Amino acid sequence: MQKARALLKKWEEGDDEVVALWKKMNNWVYKGFDTTYQRMGIEFDQVNYESETYKKGRSIVLKGLEEGMFYEKDDHSVWADLSDEGLDEKILIRSDGTSVYMTQDIGTAVERFEKHNPDKHIYVVGNEQNYHFQVLKILLKKLGYDWADKIHHMSYGMVELPEGKMKSREGKVVDADDLMDEMFQTSKAMSSELGKLSDLTDEQKNDVYETIAMGALKYFILKIDPRKNMVFNPEESVDFNGNTGPFIQYTHARIRSVVRKAKKMNIRVPRLISEDIRANEKELDLIKLLYHYNMVMKDAADEMDPGLIANYAFELAKEFNQYYHEYSILKAENGNLLQFRLMLAQHVGETLKVMMSYLGIQVPEKM
Repeated sequence: MQKARALLKKWEEGDDEVVALWKKMNNWVYKGFDTTYQRMGIEFDQVNYESETYKKGRSIVLKGLEEGMFYEKDDHSVWADLSDEGLDEKILIRSDGTSVYMTQDIGTAVERFEKHNPDKHIYVVGNEQNYHFQVLKILLKKLGYDWADKIHHMSYGMVELPEGKMKSREGKVVDADDLMDEMFQTSKAMSSELGKLSDLTDEQKNDVYETIAMGALKYFILKIDPRKNMVFNPEESVDFNGNTGPFIQYTHARIRSVVRKAKKMNIRVPRLISEDIRANEKELDLIKLLYHYNMVMKDAADEMDPGLIANYAFELAKEFNQYYHEYSILKAENGNLLQFRLMLAQHVGETLKVMMSYLGIQVPEKM
């Protein structure tokens, strides 16, 4: 620990050799991150590095010390007394002058609000950091930043595996890339059993396997209230039945198959139906579900809960499959009814595609 802190001090002082080593190691990390994020389909509009904001945080803390908001101990470390808030003391600068995570977060928060002035600043960080963000908000208020009330910690639960909790310090962790590889193999095995991709090339098949694998992984995690702890089961997540990503993806692929068959029959999906149609009970249920789309989206945004979107998509897919098994679309009793059912099916498919895209999940044309 003493050697690590000595290196940190040299780094903060700009020691050429230490900084060069730090940059070299960081480049390894960032390249690895980029590879993993690219496979997950994740992009960032902007990246803030704490290594670039710690100086700002440190200067803000030292100014707070001068103004009597904080105090200095005999070893020259700087602390905040939070007893009035029902908390304990919090170190902000170590005795050797180096900063801590809190110092960096203060600098980062101030820089973000100066640059963007957001209506709300949402930190999406695990529930193990609840105390940290509670303290951050209090300290920013002490420093006179009125916008501190705009900070919200989206405290999400931990993801565990069937064999138990992951513990990085004990080496009991699952590498994200290994997990994605496992999901791909599971998707490939289960898709091959269905035998629906025989007319595709190997490259096309692999694209579908990857789409199903990523959809299964993301959906299984996002369908749960983010505040709750959960157990992730890879095999269960790729099940083509039940509340899973592949079930919704398969429903979309089924609808696209119907539309393709209709086109081969020279039947186009209409935008409007000019004739009066007496919808059956199942069709009315689907229409009611589609009507709830805007309300679900608003609730998901207000509650910061993507699980509402995921479970709505599942309910819509489940309702459509029940309808599909009970009523024929392409063999409807008359042409107007056929067009109505085709239009309804396509609207369900488009809605599923949009809802899944909000979750970062693609839906294949064939499965």
